[in-house]
Amino acid sequence: MSMPIMSLDDLKSQARSLRQALTASGHAVSHSQSLELLARQLGHRDWNTLHANVGNTQPSPYQLGQKVRGAYLGQRFTGEIVGLREMADGARYHVTLRFDAPVDVIRFESMTNLRSQITAIVDRKGVTAEKTSDGQPHLVLDRS
Repeated sequence: MSMPIMSLDDLKSQARSLRQALTASGHAVSHSQSLELLARQLGHRDWNTLHANVGNTQPSPYQLGQKVRGAYLGQRFTGEIVGLREMADGARYHVTLRFDAPVDVIRFESMTNLRSQITAIVDRKGVTAEKTSDGQPHLVLDRS
């Protein structure tokens, strides 16, 4: 399982929080020491290695709590990302979406099947590999 890609600002903020927590518990460390400790906690040799790794990666196109819109089984929706896991080094994402209004996933007028939340695997463009019988992706997230 790969670590979600964080920005350098997020990492520096975590290092500040770590430094404050250590200082509050009687273990004062410098800012550079907190950066080094954070890097090792995240599985890197040192801060410079972590910094280079983050600087060479593309940021995730998705975030927890992000508002999204798109089409699910041909039905338009708006909603929010309530679950997110990076897969294949950022090539795909396991997303859980909660719709603002339930989506009817059956196209027959005499039947309904409302969904309020779904889970899918999308690529960086927000498209599932799985397709309906008419060749359309199950889920397509609009690009903003």
